[in-house]
Amino acid sequence: MPQYIQMFELFQQQVSVSECIGFVFGIAGVWLTIRQNILCFPIGIINVGIYSFIFFNSKLYSNAVLQLVYIALLIYGWIHWKSKTASDEFPVTNTNRSLGFVLLIFGVTASILLGYLMKKTTDAPLPYWDATTTSMSLIAQWMVARKKIENWLLWIVADVIYVGMYVHQSLYLTAVLYFVFLILALKGYLEWKKDMSKKPLSASH
Repeated sequence: MPQYIQMFELFQQQVSVSECIGFVFGIAGVWLTIRQNILCFPIGIINVGIYSFIFFNSKLYSNAVLQLVYIALLIYGWIHWKSKTASDEFPVTNTNRSLGFVLLIFGVTASILLGYLMKKTTDAPLPYWDATTTSMSLIAQWMVARKKIENWLLWIVADVIYVGMYVHQSLYLTAVLYFVFLILALKGYLEWKKDMSKKPLSASH
């Protein structure tokens, strides 16, 4: 880490103040998303702003750029949820096969191209893993904005990979955060599924 980043020791590991702040906002944002509370979006914007700084300084460039794209997706989700919530017509739904196929093709293509770009143009230590989690996370965040329940399944897979990546980069508190995210993603899937079961007539859209 650069010398200007404030560090301290936690459980015999060096962590930064910014990691701690991001940890708190990250947990709050996911919890609010599980509760389908619209405040998840402004809290999320603060969280990704902090982590764009953390990841850039850890040479996880794809994830640093991802945080900036998240801001646009969070603003989109905030506006979309607000307009739908006002009329109480925005249930949790499944992703249909055609949309799922399009998202799969996008994710695989983006992972390969971005990974290749990172490998050739940066000193990123894990370019393809970085690119894969970036692509998965972008798709998952878009699905959150559309209230597609499968977003949680993508987060589960991505969070498993993220934990390994952040341990590799000595971002131990962030690794713990993403392990907590993994548990919360499991809870989020179950909670949203329960919500769907209360509205059996809701169609996918």
